[in-house]
Amino acid sequence: MAGVLGGFVPIWVLTAIGFLAARTNVLGERGEAVLGRFAFYLAMPAVLFTTLVGSDPAALANRGVLAFVIATFVVGTIGLVLFGRVFRRSLPDRALGAMAGAYVNSGNLGIPVAVGVLGDSSFMVAVVLFQPVVVMPIVLAAVELGSGQRSGALRTLATLPVRNPVILGSLLGVVVAASGWQVPALVLDPVKALGAAGVPTALVVLGMSLTALRAPDRRDRAQVGAAVALKLLLHPLVTFLACLALGVDGPLRLAAVVCAALPTAQNVYVLAREYRPDARLPGDAVLLSTALSMVTLSLATVLLR
Repeated sequence: MAGVLGGFVPIWVLTAIGFLAARTNVLGERGEAVLGRFAFYLAMPAVLFTTLVGSDPAALANRGVLAFVIATFVVGTIGLVLFGRVFRRSLPDRALGAMAGAYVNSGNLGIPVAVGVLGDSSFMVAVVLFQPVVVMPIVLAAVELGSGQRSGALRTLATLPVRNPVILGSLLGVVVAASGWQVPALVLDPVKALGAAGVPTALVVLGMSLTALRAPDRRDRAQVGAAVALKLLLHPLVTFLACLALGVDGPLRLAAVVCAALPTAQNVYVLAREYRPDARLPGDAVLLSTALSMVTLSLATVLLR
């Protein structure tokens, strides 16, 4: 157990450093924004590219990924019904609530967890590709259908892989690996050096974002609690059951369940801010699930190992 938890120690420490840095304002008012953009646009794509260029693209498609995909759609459907029938939300808000319960933070936290705890980021790469390419268009379609904002939707979806550097870095890595081309060390070594900063920077930014954590408004507490329960409890549970049904065990089952136990992605809040005047529910779900996920991720890893 000590060995398993040891993989989380760097994650906890770096997140705590980011939290303290934000509370003391040592990096200035724009520190979080600048570091976040560095991680998102430069360092994290470098991590994914250097990981994938030496991998087998066929390994990205496996029963563990299938179990995660099935669980994502099951939990997303439950969330859609829950926010519609119980909380009486509109279609766009139902879609965003369901997304908050089933869309994992595979970038800022998922990749550090994969590298530090699982020792292999290939499973997380498959999720990085699956969510924006498959899940995001479905949610966008529901949000725009309910909001009446269809202009530019097709262009937005079509250019998403090019505009998102994390997806672009992953796709380039897959293409290079599939081609069999050996990237010269003169080119690859600087990219690896850049990628080495990706995981610690992302965790520091994650810690800085937690300073915004606050108690949800009374009328929103039940909805925020439901979204967080879907994300941190139901999503990993359904993924575990899907793994049992598909005969997935060992490290692949661990990767699938730990991935499902990740908190709500910040993309959900970004999307809500873009389309909805009130983005408090997704924002609170992101912050609360992120804070609690340090416990649930550790428990999932200990139990499944």
